[in-house]
Amino acid sequence: MDMIIDFPGGSRVDAHFRGHTIATDQPPVDSAPMPFEVFLASIGTCAGIYVLGFCKQRNLPTEGIRIVQRNHAAANGMVQKIDLEIQVPPAFPTQYYDALVRSAELCKVKKTLENPPSFEVTTVKVEMA
Repeated sequence: MDMIIDFPGGSRVDAHFRGHTIATDQPPVDSAPMPFEVFLASIGTCAGIYVLGFCKQRNLPTEGIRIVQRNHAAANGMVQKIDLEIQVPPAFPTQYYDALVRSAELCKVKKTLENPPSFEVTTVKVEMA
């Protein structure tokens, strides 16, 4: 899948793909999340997709379920550890707790971080129409 990244003005940098636009920005303007915040949010939301799918497959209620993501930084500011805590309401069946964790661990973003891709950055000159 190709993504087009452009610069709509100021410190904005937007990503366009499949008819969607993800806007990013940097402080002090702060009109959108910073790119790194979008990256971090992709981890928790991806895990959430798997938890949601697990619950829907079993007709389990999802009201009151949420994931709290805690990002722990090292001294150099890089993320050293990420905790995902799946919070469920008191009535949620305890027999599914471990299965919720296993579902969240299927997240493609998490798996990609555990087996990182290689990167190649190039510059190409294109003629503007």
